[in-house]
Amino acid sequence: MLHEPAPVSTEPDHAVDAKARLGVRLFLAYSAVYLGFVVICTAKPALMGKVVFAGLNLAVVYGFGLIILAVGMGLAYHLRCSRMEDEARAQHEAANGGAQ
Repeated sequence: MLHEPAPVSTEPDHAVDAKARLGVRLFLAYSAVYLGFVVICTAKPALMGKVVFAGLNLAVVYGFGLIILAVGMGLAYHLRCSRMEDEARAQHEAANGGAQ
């Protein structure tokens, strides 16, 4: 099996600003949810021991929720960024008559 460097796209990214804004918004949203976890753990630690779902306590449910939220946000970010790149590329090509 031949191992060569992966091809690198030299095409400029015309959606970089929009992708950065989206990334910051998702980061802040996740941080707010995580802050809720930290606040509950520090202010009302006994609350984390309460059974809330299928015999699992709040700490476990909230922790798994954070993991699932992170994965979901990552997938949403990927899909939205791909769409933004395609739209920006199409707009750039339309503005420049199909040339890069």
